[in-house]
Amino acid sequence: MDKKIAILATNGFEKSELFSPKEAMEKEGFKVDIISPEKGKIKGWEGTDWSGEIDVDHALKDVSAKDYHALVLPGGVINPDQLRVNEDALVFVRDFFKQSKPVGAICHAAWTLINAEVVEGRTMTSYKSIKKDLENAGALWVDKEVVVDEAFVTSRSPEDLPAFNDKVIEEIKEGKHDLQHA
Repeated sequence: MDKKIAILATNGFEKSELFSPKEAMEKEGFKVDIISPEKGKIKGWEGTDWSGEIDVDHALKDVSAKDYHALVLPGGVINPDQLRVNEDALVFVRDFFKQSKPVGAICHAAWTLINAEVVEGRTMTSYKSIKKDLENAGALWVDKEVVVDEAFVTSRSPEDLPAFNDKVIEEIKEGKHDLQHA
């Protein structure tokens, strides 16, 4: 299956929330690219400290949503907080929704989705501390390990990674969803 997946992240991504989906998708035979505002390496976060680095495959300015079949957004607190104020990142995210492609987001990654203005009217979950942020942005927040709303997959935390990975892979295999929307 020739599927090409973008993982959008920057410094401060939650280590497990990037590496676990990446490994699961690569095991399925998908090509996974790490996309970030800058080329080079980005640093992960684990627990209370920096942990793990990963090479960036492409700078955000050099890619487009049309180059990929799906998008995955890892959480962490620092990572989505930086991405949600990066206009190029918001356009990139928004374009996956406009092109009806699967999007997976876990934990605090919903912050980026709020700023991309793609959560209104959507059923989703996230880390519990940003429940109110999502509700204020018009989302219906539910407390479940994984929520799927028309090719839009969300989960709460690293504990939910097995269910998140399975659903993201399932949605990628299904492909575009006509009802996926921004």
